[in-house]
This record gives sequence, structure tokens and C-alpha cells, in this order.
Amino acid sequence: MAQWTSAVGAAQLARQLNAQQTRPHGPGTRKPPAYRALADGIRLLVLEGRVPVAARLPAERELAVALAVSRTTVAAAYEALRAEGFLESRRGAGSWTAVPAGNPLPARGLEPLPPESLGSVIDLGCASLPAPEPWLTRAVQGALEELPPYAHTHGDYPAGLPALRQMLADRYTARGIPTMPEQIMVTTGAMGAIDAICHLFAGRGERIAVESPSYANILQLMREAGARLVPVAMAEGLTGWDLPRWRQVLRDAAPRLAYVVADFHNPTGALADEDQRRGLVDAARSAGTVLVVDETMTELFLDAGIDMPRPVCAFDPSGSTVLTVGSASKAFWAGMRIGWVRAAPDVIRSLVAARAYADLGTPVLEQLAVTWLMSTGGWEEAVEIRRAQARDNRDALVAAVRRELPDWEFDVPGGGLTLWVRTGGLSGSRLAEMGERVGVRVPSGPRFGVDGAFEGYVRLPFTVGGPVADEAAVRLAAAARLVESGASNGSEAPRTFVA
Repeated sequence: MAQWTSAVGAAQLARQLNAQQTRPHGPGTRKPPAYRALADGIRLLVLEGRVPVAARLPAERELAVALAVSRTTVAAAYEALRAEGFLESRRGAGSWTAVPAGNPLPARGLEPLPPESLGSVIDLGCASLPAPEPWLTRAVQGALEELPPYAHTHGDYPAGLPALRQMLADRYTARGIPTMPEQIMVTTGAMGAIDAICHLFAGRGERIAVESPSYANILQLMREAGARLVPVAMAEGLTGWDLPRWRQVLRDAAPRLAYVVADFHNPTGALADEDQRRGLVDAARSAGTVLVVDETMTELFLDAGIDMPRPVCAFDPSGSTVLTVGSASKAFWAGMRIGWVRAAPDVIRSLVAARAYADLGTPVLEQLAVTWLMSTGGWEEAVEIRRAQARDNRDALVAAVRRELPDWEFDVPGGGLTLWVRTGGLSGSRLAEMGERVGVRVPSGPRFGVDGAFEGYVRLPFTVGGPVADEAAVRLAAAARLVESGASNGSEAPRTFVA
């Protein structure tokens, strides 16, 4: 019986490997042998989770053709990976990826570090901030006071608590988008909302158009659902959405769904203007594509004077094209797993019916907490605290990175929680690997792309400030020096710095 559970094609693996950038070797540095560079490239893909563990690799001859190298080079690379514990083989079954004994399995998303690890490692992987107290405590206390009547029921509300659905509908109406409670379904976070949408609209093998780059966890969710991702390149900097490109891709690929983050895009921080929003809706409508709009960052404008455009759904009065997803997780607290979908009533009914085979409903107590926040004015107070935290952290991180890594390039967004950084020609994958050694966790650019794109980028979230932001930049600079020096897996680089 084969020991592998999935397979990676030669063309796909070649694209991922060819996208890995390395800075040219300077005087006094020796270029590694071709087999060693190939083995290191595959090892990085496994460590980052972009090639799964227990994935069957292409046969030596197939990969050699795809990479335009000799079969001897591929054979030597595979042998090196076997010796290091990153590859297992059996005659007749082929070769499949593995991790050495004692190594943690690589994460394919952006899971936060466990709290016990935070003393020695600065976590720049997860774009989430601590709760905006005292509002979390007050919201839970208020929810407990409202709980007794619900405790006498079965507790299953597949569409969400009526009070919260009404509250969310009223908030859309106040933004100029008339909405009924029947157009709202409450979900377990935005991820739960998008998962439900993908399962309803895009079966296995269906195409989904996505921004390139886009939010790593959503990309992985779609891959796990069996979707075929169609990347649409973002324009440079904060200019965002290239409408001619979107029209062409939607027309030619005819994807069932398209997913966009129009408000302080994750990871670039771009904010779509009204013309871009109108153009996206028109292009989706013309192609017969359902446009899924992620609004989780919409309230996180950080700079004074930002005039927020109308929601994307404002350009779809009939509700036939746009599905809007919102969440309390970014604007309030990641531990508050409350999300929602706004759509036409018939779509909501279909989503609710399909939910019976998934999670049945969202926890009542958390729904009551969000209802309490939104009905008392506590939500606005808490979000203002969140904006102040993110603004201070952003400014501290920007100053620290500019001081310690002057070759790195980025545009400072006016909102959101992330900085998208070009790393001066260094490999983002290798920076992530070396960062682990020196005590800073940073996600590499390819996590946010398709098939190895954005190797020359990393994403930095606004989750640390003050002296911690300074130390994070110092550690990133140390990781960059290790990459520049060509440190290998066997390097004697220090595992952590002590702050």
C-alpha cells in the first residue's frame, strides 16, 4: 500500500521551485551544487507547507525534464532529502515527502503560535491583536444577563439569533444599503462564511478567481475544497485592482466565484475606490460570476481624513451578483468567532439549508455578546481602541523596518493590519526559515500567492509595537544577513535572541 496521500505534478513543482529567488552570490561566496540547491528548494516547500507532507513527488526523469536539468541532479537531490529525513521512498510506490522525527508538522495556514512560545519568539505570522478591554469583559457579562431565555430553548439557530440578524441588517441599512434580517446569516467567523459559500457555489474542480496576492488562509481553504484557483494580479503598490485584467480573466476563465478584499486588502493594504468597486461588480455580472466580498477590514481605517467608499454591494441593487462577508474577528477580537453573510434571501435560505450538514449553528453566547456590543455603543468604542492600537503599531513597525532594513520596499497603507514588503531580492521562504532560528516568525510571500508567486515578499502585521517592534526588525535584519550569507540547513546560526 502506498504511503503517500496526494501527488505533486512535475510542472507544478517546477513552477514553485523556479519562483524561489536568491540574491546573486557575491565575492567570497560559493554557489552550492545544483543538486543541493534543488534539495534545499524542495525542503523549503515542505517546511512551509506549500508541498504537503506525504505528497508523492514526480519521478526523477519527469522532474528533470520540467526543470531542464540532468536526471543525475534530481537523483542526487532526492538522495540528500532522504538522508535528511524529508523524503521516503519504496520501490514501486515512488518517493513522497516527510519530516524528520521530532520536527513539528508544517502549518499550511497562518496559525498563531501557542502562548507558551511567545516569550522567545516574536510572532509576526498572525494578524490579530489582543482584546480591546474592558469591552470584551463587558460584552460577555451583558451576554450572560441575556442568556436565560435562550437556555430554555434547543439553542440551534442555523441562520443566527434573530436579534443579531436584525442588528446586522440595521447596520447595513445605516450605511445606505437597505437590508432585511432575511438577508443575513450568522456564521462561525468569516472563514465559516466563505467555507459555506464555496461548498454551495463551487464544487470540486470549479474555478475561483482570486486576487494575487490574497489572504493565505482563504486560499488554503479553497484548495482544500478542491477549487481551481485563477489568480488575477494586483497592480503595484496601493493602486489595487486592474479592471481590464479582471474583465479579461472573468470573461476567459468563466469562474463560478471570485473572491476580493476591497477594504484594506490582505496582504497589500490597498483600498478599492468606487470606480474599481463598480467595475468589479459589472465584470462579475457580465461573466455570470458570483462576487464574494470580504469586508472584515472595513472598519480598520487608521489615518484621519480617509473617506471610505460605499460597500461593494451598493453597486448590486438586485443582490444577484455580490455576497458580502463580515466578521467581528479583525475589528474586535480574533477569539470572538462571529461572522456573517449578507446576500439575497434565496441565497441565505440555501446557505442555511446546506449548513445542516456542517456546523448547525454559531455559539449563542458569542452572538449575544456581539449583539450587546452593537446595541449599546460598545462596538464603536472597542473598534476605536483597536484602530489606535493598530495605528501605533503600524507607525512603530514602519520606522523600525526602515531603520534596520533600508533596502526593503513597501507602501504604508491607510488602514488594515498588514504591510506587504518587497525584501530587496531576498527569498521570502528563506527569510521565514532563518527567522525561526533567530526568534521571529514571519510568513513568506508565496503563502499569499498561487504556485510559488511572490517569493521576494514577506507580510508584516501590525501586531507588535514599541520596543517589541524594534526587536522584531533587528531579528528580521539578522535573518536577512543569514540568507545573504547562504546559511544552509546545517548552519550554526543561533536559534533565538534574548530580548
